[in-house]
Amino acid sequence: MESRASVPAPPPVYEGVWRFTAPAVEVSVPQARHAVRDLLKRQAAEAPDDLVQGVLLIVSELVTNAVRHAALLSPEVGVEVAIGAGWIRIAVEDNHPYRPKALERDYAQTSGRGLLLVREITAEAGGSCDVEHTAGGGKIVWAALPLTSPRRAPSAP
Repeated sequence: MESRASVPAPPPVYEGVWRFTAPAVEVSVPQARHAVRDLLKRQAAEAPDDLVQGVLLIVSELVTNAVRHAALLSPEVGVEVAIGAGWIRIAVEDNHPYRPKALERDYAQTSGRGLLLVREITAEAGGSCDVEHTAGGGKIVWAALPLTSPRRAPSAP
């Protein structure tokens, strides 16, 4: 009798879009991060831990920006997580018309580098990010990343 090793089936791909809103207050930042973390666990999105940590940092930075800079015109922020075959997209929407820009590197500053950090995390993961205006006059700041990190060259000793 011939013995055959069974080949495990590939994990299922969970695709979908999940959206929730939160008040534009400081306590919403960790709540949004925890909600996205729990969603990723439930949906079993295949992603390296460093990428998941990057996504959670992106969520924190984008919600923080909306809370700090848009709350006057946007009492709520929308958070959207879209998972597709091989990618994840995080978007935060508010009703403020100001289009933020990633600030230049200034290591002497202790704040104001959130979007720069989002751009760097996204670029390192091989993704992209941008800001779009909504039909209602607000904006959506988003970052899309592949669920697998690009292969990095080994560091020189």
